[in-house]
Amino acid sequence: MVAEPLYPRKMTPEAYLTWEAEQEYRHEYIDGEILAMTGGSIPHTKIYLNLYRALYSHLSQRGCEAYVADVKVKDQKNDRYFYPDLVITCDSEDLQARDFVQSPTVIVEVLSPSTANYDRSRKFKCYQQLETLREYILIDSESIFVEIYRRGEGRTWLYQSYGADENMIIVSVEFEVPLQTLYEGIVFDDKPIESTEKE
Repeated sequence: MVAEPLYPRKMTPEAYLTWEAEQEYRHEYIDGEILAMTGGSIPHTKIYLNLYRALYSHLSQRGCEAYVADVKVKDQKNDRYFYPDLVITCDSEDLQARDFVQSPTVIVEVLSPSTANYDRSRKFKCYQQLETLREYILIDSESIFVEIYRRGEGRTWLYQSYGADENMIIVSVEFEVPLQTLYEGIVFDDKPIESTEKE
């Protein structure tokens, strides 16, 4: 959900925060560039809301919380600001914060054809510099497929993917969910994904 840089000239972090507070729509800030956030599709929104609902009670029992779409993540070290589709934090200061999350444990981006390359490349490189981040999750909105990058030793990131009829595991918060739950209500090839909950 990101467009091209909005302005040819770079803006300071302070100027960005002042300007952003007055805007009707959301904008990310990376290395002086302001990037307009475009609207997502209905399937895109359903996917991150399905994940949020599945996570809610599990995280509340662990003293963690998930936020969606409109909550900024601040990279304090590099003065960058992002709007991930979903972010999980277990940090006590984040749980009391009003403006942004600074110590994310998990970041989730739902991929669309227009943003997939950006989320996999430049954005992932930026996210790797968030010292508290343990897992970066990419959820495809065009097919049932999830990829997870987990922080390993040093600068290593470990890769794992999940397909239909598998359960996605978020190791850092000890959470497991069927992919069918993430894609519930999404239509692929004129066939909707059914609920996995028993009546």
